[in-house]
Amino acid sequence: MTRAVPYRLTRAGIVMTPDPGDPNEAEGVLNPGSGRGPDGELYLLPRLVAAGNVSRVGLARVVVEGGVPVGVVREGVVLAPDRGWERGADHAGVEDPRITWIDVLGLHVMTYVAFGPLGPRTALAVSDDLRTWRRLGPALFRYQDDLDTDLNLFHNKDTVFFPEPVRAPDGTEALAVLHRPMWDLGETRPGQGVRLPAGVEDPRQSVWISYVPLAAVLADVGNLTLWEQHRFVAGPQFAFEELKIGGGPPPLRVPEGWLVLHHGVTGVIDDAFTQQQNVNYAAGALLLDAADPGRVLARTTEPLLAPETADERSGIVPNVVFPTAIEQIDGRHFVFYGMADSKIGVALLERSDATSSP
Repeated sequence: MTRAVPYRLTRAGIVMTPDPGDPNEAEGVLNPGSGRGPDGELYLLPRLVAAGNVSRVGLARVVVEGGVPVGVVREGVVLAPDRGWERGADHAGVEDPRITWIDVLGLHVMTYVAFGPLGPRTALAVSDDLRTWRRLGPALFRYQDDLDTDLNLFHNKDTVFFPEPVRAPDGTEALAVLHRPMWDLGETRPGQGVRLPAGVEDPRQSVWISYVPLAAVLADVGNLTLWEQHRFVAGPQFAFEELKIGGGPPPLRVPEGWLVLHHGVTGVIDDAFTQQQNVNYAAGALLLDAADPGRVLARTTEPLLAPETADERSGIVPNVVFPTAIEQIDGRHFVFYGMADSKIGVALLERSDATSSP
């Protein structure tokens, strides 16, 4: 595996800050999904956090000037924690939407975190217009005996679908999804501790891949929730990701394969379900094989973007750069990212060995 990833990120500004008059945004706007609406306009779907760390998913049209995103026009809330399994006795939330347009389905596919009675759980919803979303329910992991465990036991976050079909390990045409299991069952039931699958020796949270047979989804879109053929992809390796890593925006097809922007974390996590104060989140990148996206071809040894500005270093959760969306605007790719769990920034993604965008 080579270590060269020929891409860079350059800050391009802040596109969204909390509205002081909106109680839904009292604790920040952050970590957006994105997509193009039927009207051709670019939209962000930000996580809106109300008092008490209660999250909703909003809709905001992106304002572009001179080919660069400079702001948004808010258009309301499109998903709220109004299902029983998205709420606990003293908490609630639909968090961190990742949105992929999957052309073969003609749908935007949203993965999000339902902060329910037992903690965070990955869930799915679909839409053809970004405004009306149909819940498909929580993701379910088919049992895989060689792992010697049930992946449904574990909390799982940072999930995102690839935009086009690939070949699964068994050779079938499938939709692939990245995810990040959390192996500490003590977070759900105290005393159970960390329980690792067979063959896994590092307990740190890492990027995995699973697949959904395309034929099954074309027959019934509800089958998007049934994930199978689970494989480890990449774990913490370099200094900026010493604590854990997790996926970011939908993978972007580039000449080298699939470009996956991820976050690497250092520091100390006090409680997995609270807003952290002693961590540092930076953005890195993986290059995955085009034909076998479970195989890493290259990865960054240093961050592409780390918390350096005041807005990235100070906020609800300080020292956070958290990329969650990539969109093309006038032939160039822009990455939208959460800033200190409080605001949304944007950075230009371009090749570092040429002047053109990927």
